[in-house]
Amino acid sequence: MNIEDVLRETLFDMAVEEEPPPPSRFLQARRRRRRQGLVLAMAAGSVAVLAAGSTFAVQSLSPPAPVLSKPVGQRPSPARPAVLTVKEGLRLSETLSLLASATGKPAKDFVRAAEDGEALGLPAYAKGRLEGFAFPGTYEVSPSASPGEVIAAMVTRFKRAAEDVELPEGARRLHRTPLEVLTVASIIQAETFDKRDMPKVARVIYNRLNRRPAMRLQLDSTVMYGLKTYGVRATSKDLTSSSPYNTYRHAGLPPGPIGNPGVDAIEAALKPATGPWLYFVITDPGKRVMKFAASEAEFMELAEERAKNLRKR
Repeated sequence: MNIEDVLRETLFDMAVEEEPPPPSRFLQARRRRRRQGLVLAMAAGSVAVLAAGSTFAVQSLSPPAPVLSKPVGQRPSPARPAVLTVKEGLRLSETLSLLASATGKPAKDFVRAAEDGEALGLPAYAKGRLEGFAFPGTYEVSPSASPGEVIAAMVTRFKRAAEDVELPEGARRLHRTPLEVLTVASIIQAETFDKRDMPKVARVIYNRLNRRPAMRLQLDSTVMYGLKTYGVRATSKDLTSSSPYNTYRHAGLPPGPIGNPGVDAIEAALKPATGPWLYFVITDPGKRVMKFAASEAEFMELAEERAKNLRKR
């Protein structure tokens, strides 16, 4: 029985059962990089993309109508743009649902558009798969924009961000592919609350991958993604899944991203902190405090600290 199994059976069960976290748990603070002007005209007078840090808008090039946020439960007016925010770390399925809800267009149209990687302009290393490349941000979507145009704008913003952080070059320095780095970034986004912890979480992942023999990542976030479920931790039954995203059973990284990371997570994956850590533990879930350990002994100390904090709740 490995150290993670010991912790799972003896410590985590002390916690009060919690509801699965909402997608908002993945929201991280954004870097504010200011850009000016139009960066892409998408459909001959139909839509354009305005970039401003990790947010952008899709809006009509004709004189704009007043922009109003869509009231909860109300379908958008066909004459007005829809405004919504796609948070860092959301899965593609959640993102497509948000876009459909905000625009009033059929969800199946967004799903169909998401499958055409060539039309969306995905980079070659995406291998035709949109997960991880639907860049988070705040959107103002023109009623005239098609699902494909809206998603293509998200991909365009991803490519701009990838260029800014020199993703392909940084991946080569790490002896990884850009897709592997983006996969690491998506895990970092899912596993952290505070962007200051991201470079250390990145180091834990790389340290495990680089060991010989490599340590399995054993991450609940990847297991949940493979099962298309949500929760604070995987169950024993979940861990028996044959999904390639089950990093308890399969060595190495999962096949691809498990969500759509923001620029902070991508930068952390490209520039991991320096350190010997092999474990990270959220020692105080209430305060979202994360600590790191380089050995099993240190890990058990952090696990006990977590257990004490859970008993105080």
